[in-house]
Amino acid sequence: MIKFHYQCSQCGRKFDITPELMLCPDCSRNQKPDEPLRGVLEVKLSGRLHCQLKVSDMLPVAAEYFPMIPVGNTPLWRSAELNRSLDFPNLYLKDDTHNLTGSLKDRASYLVAAFARREKINEVVLASTGNAGSSMAGIGAAAGLNVTLFLPETAPQAKMVQALQYGARVIPVKGNYDRAFDLSLEYSRKHNLLSRNTAYNPLTIEGKKTVALEIYHQLERAPDFIFVPTGDGVILGGVYKGFRDLKKLNIISEIPTIVAVQSEGSDAIARAFETGKFTPVAAKTVADSIAVDIPRNGYYALKQLQQYNGRCLTVSDDAILSAQKELSSVAGLFAEPAAAAAYAGFLKMKAELPTDSTVVLLITGSGLKDIDAAMTKIEFPSKSITSLEELE
Repeated sequence: MIKFHYQCSQCGRKFDITPELMLCPDCSRNQKPDEPLRGVLEVKLSGRLHCQLKVSDMLPVAAEYFPMIPVGNTPLWRSAELNRSLDFPNLYLKDDTHNLTGSLKDRASYLVAAFARREKINEVVLASTGNAGSSMAGIGAAAGLNVTLFLPETAPQAKMVQALQYGARVIPVKGNYDRAFDLSLEYSRKHNLLSRNTAYNPLTIEGKKTVALEIYHQLERAPDFIFVPTGDGVILGGVYKGFRDLKKLNIISEIPTIVAVQSEGSDAIARAFETGKFTPVAAKTVADSIAVDIPRNGYYALKQLQQYNGRCLTVSDDAILSAQKELSSVAGLFAEPAAAAAYAGFLKMKAELPTDSTVVLLITGSGLKDIDAAMTKIEFPSKSITSLEELE
């Protein structure tokens, strides 16, 4: 029997899991402007499993509260053409474009929606650069929840269309994601609503850990390396959390080497990894899903990287777009720029890796969510034809 509670990732204080608790009340008092969140909570499990491991057994909400929709269980596959061209036979793609709304963010939204249903909460509020918002909107629609989304006005139109199509109330914000984040918190506190904001709500990290559990199940072992696109650090934290839980239950013996891949234009965690401290950045990158000035889960993510010998690297926007095109044209996988950053990071680090190592690239979102970015690396046909003779 597995039991769950919250524990502060900084001071170690334990708490019951309740809707009103988001951050450690002691550590969050020391929050300063323009820095990552202090007092981030994580879900801790205790006890032991007496039967074969199921993902649902390792989540703090019972399966009966989850909406009946296909989230998770996404493919882990090898592209014969890609692996042959790279001479890297054990390169795997964890393809979360197959989630309901086309991104890994559905994993967090799915758990938050189940928790809201258990607690009889009918409205969820969040800020997003696009994917988390469209995810919560879609999952919320299936779960019978109202969703209010604060979205930077510069977000890709396709992601705004998704959220509106699902029926969310979308509030465009003049400014970046950080401004949208602050306004959404102010709104949720004012109206006493459940916030799904990434890192701020501990269940967002917990939901994303399921991708690590699935990778273990699908490989029947832990991989050697995982490349994770990284912005605010919540997906990175979730991947670490999943493998840490597997290790705690004595299912695996070692945590794989996890590589955080950031855009050069949004590299706050990479900078902190080098210097040991966070400094604000003015994020500017084609990979909007990993574009953040202040990585809200920065302290937590940095702690995991340091404790488990992770790596951190940056890639240029041009490298990201080239990786996106190559994944599409060689593997047949159309990933959005943030997701393609994982492949760009692998290409940058490939020469350092043993060719027989097992490597997983975390493909976090569909390229259909941002076709404007993809259009920079393709050429449209110059004219239409009326007959085959014109092709000559």
